[in-house]
Amino acid sequence: MLFSATRFSSAAAVRRVGSGTPWWASLLLVLLTLLAGCDSKPKSAADDPVAATTDANVPPLDSAAVQAFFTRNGQLKEHRRDAQQFYHERAGRLGWFRKGELVPQAEKLLDKVADAKLEGLDPAAYRPLTMDVQKRLAALRAAKKGDPDPEALRQTDLALSALYFAFAGDFYKGTVDPRLNETVDWSVKRNKVKLYRALQTILQERDSSYPYYEFGSLHPEYDRLRLSLSQYRALAKRGGWSTVPAIEKLEPGQTDPVAVPALRRRLLPAEAATTTAGAAPGADAARYDEQLAGAVKAFQDRHGLNPDGIVGPGTVAALNVPIAERIDQILLNMERWRWIPKKLGDRYVLVNIPEYKLHMIDRGHEEFEMRVIVGKELKATPVFSDKMEHIVLSPYWGVPVSIVEEEIKPAMLRNSNFLESQDMEVLNGYGPKAQPIPASSVDWKNVTKENWKYTLRQRPGPKNPLGPMKFLFPNEHDVYLHGTPNAWLFNKEGRGFSHGCVRLEDPRKLALYLLKDQPQWTAEKIDETVAGGEEKWIKLKEQLPVYIVYFTAWANEDGTVNFRDDVYGHDKALEQAMFN
Repeated sequence: MLFSATRFSSAAAVRRVGSGTPWWASLLLVLLTLLAGCDSKPKSAADDPVAATTDANVPPLDSAAVQAFFTRNGQLKEHRRDAQQFYHERAGRLGWFRKGELVPQAEKLLDKVADAKLEGLDPAAYRPLTMDVQKRLAALRAAKKGDPDPEALRQTDLALSALYFAFAGDFYKGTVDPRLNETVDWSVKRNKVKLYRALQTILQERDSSYPYYEFGSLHPEYDRLRLSLSQYRALAKRGGWSTVPAIEKLEPGQTDPVAVPALRRRLLPAEAATTTAGAAPGADAARYDEQLAGAVKAFQDRHGLNPDGIVGPGTVAALNVPIAERIDQILLNMERWRWIPKKLGDRYVLVNIPEYKLHMIDRGHEEFEMRVIVGKELKATPVFSDKMEHIVLSPYWGVPVSIVEEEIKPAMLRNSNFLESQDMEVLNGYGPKAQPIPASSVDWKNVTKENWKYTLRQRPGPKNPLGPMKFLFPNEHDVYLHGTPNAWLFNKEGRGFSHGCVRLEDPRKLALYLLKDQPQWTAEKIDETVAGGEEKWIKLKEQLPVYIVYFTAWANEDGTVNFRDDVYGHDKALEQAMFN
C-alpha cells in the first residue's frame, strides 16, 4: 500500500509542475516527494499499531540481543532466524506489550501451549519455556507501580516469542522434519509457513487468509483428526473396547453363542447391554442378525476391508487392534498434515497409497475418486509431489532397465520369441532417432543394468501394461499414473501389485475431466485415438499438482474415522522418530 501511494504522489507532483517547468525542477520535486514519503511517520498509533508496541523509554531490541537470547539452548537455536526477522521488521519494538501492558494474545498463547496435548503435542516439551515466561510475568506484576523495568520488558518479550516459535514450529511444521530424517519417506512439496509472519498476524499487525489469529490449523482434515483424537482418548479412559475371539468364518443369519455376543459388545455396546441385561441367553442373542451385520459392514468399509459382512480372521484382527495403537495412528497422521503445504492448489490430484485410491479435487470439492493399484512392498510407490504436464494416449511402454535384467532377460533365455509374443521391440539406443533392431542382435545372456544400451518398449495395444493412456509429471522416480489391462485386480482389498507406478481404475474418466478446457478432446475422439494405436501426446493447458501421499488414518466430514494398514512400514519409521 505504501509503495502504491508513493507512486501516486510522485506522478501527481509531476502533473502539478506543468509542461513549462524545466526537466530538472520536475525531477527534483519528484525526489523530494519520494524522500518525504520514506521519512513520513503515521499520524497516530492507530495508523501504525507496531509503533504503539513499546514505550519510548524501552530501547529497541537489536540483532545481538535477539541472537544472544535464541542461542542459549538447542531448543531455541532453530528459531533464531524467525525471531531476528520478526524484530528486524518492527525495528526492534516489543511485540507482546502495549504501553507496558501485556497484550491479550500472550494469554492465548499460554492457554494454547497448556492444551498442547489436544493437538497431539507433548506439553512437557514446552514446560521450561512456559515456566520461564510465567516467572518473568510474575516478576513484572510484583514490581513496584510505575514504569516497568525496560530490560525486564525486553527479556519477557523475547521469552514470549521463544515460546511462540517453539510451539508454532511444532504445530505448523511438525515435530519431525522429513527432509532431515532419512528413515521417514516423505518428499511432498514443503509446508513453507513463515512463523514470523504468522506471529505478526496473531498480534493483529498483518492480515492473512490463514487462521493464525486464533492459532488455527491450516487444514480441515487435521481438525477432524484432532476431534477424533479427543474422542478416542475419552473412550480409552472408559476402558477402550472389548476383544473378539478367533472366528474362521461367520456369515449373516448364522448363530454362534460366543462370537455373536462378542461382536455385539464390540460394535454395538449400547444394544448389547440392553439385549443381555437381566435376560436369559437365547437363540436371538446368538444370531448374527441384520443390525449387527450392518455394523460389521460399516466397520469393514472404514478399515479398507471388503464390506460383505462376513467375519473372518482379517476382520477379527482389525477389531482387536488396541485403542492405544489407534490413538498413536491418529497422532502420526496429524503430524503428516503439518507437513502438507498450506495451499495445495485450486485443482489437484491426490493419491493416498494405503487407501489405494485417487481423489480428484477441484476448489475444495472432491469431484470423484477411483481405486488404484500401487507398488508392491519391494517396489514401493514413493511419497512425493510434482506437476502433471501431459496425457499420452495409446502409449508405448518403455520397459525399465531393472525389469529388463530381472524379468525380460530370463524370459528371452527360455524363449527367444518372447518379445514378439508380448508385442515388444528393441531399439538401437535412446531418443527419437533410435530405430528398431532384431531382438536376436542383443547378447541376452550377458545383459546387465550397467551394460544395457538399448531401448526396450512395448507397442500400444491390449497387452500394453499402461492400458489406453498414461499421465506424466516428470520426476526423479520415473513414476506416473496409467491404465492397465488387468482390471480384475481392482477388486482386491490390498492392491500392491505394480513396480511403483500408480494404475488407475478408470483413466478415461480422469482424462475427460482434465481435458474439459480442450473441447476438441471429446470422449469419442479420445476413444478413436486410443483405438487407432498411434501414440498421441496432449499437453495440459495448466500444469496440475499431483500429490502421492501416505495417510493411514483420516476422518470424513461426518466424523467417521478410517484406518488402513501400514503397507510400507512408514508408520513404524515415523513412530520411531516421534516417540523415541
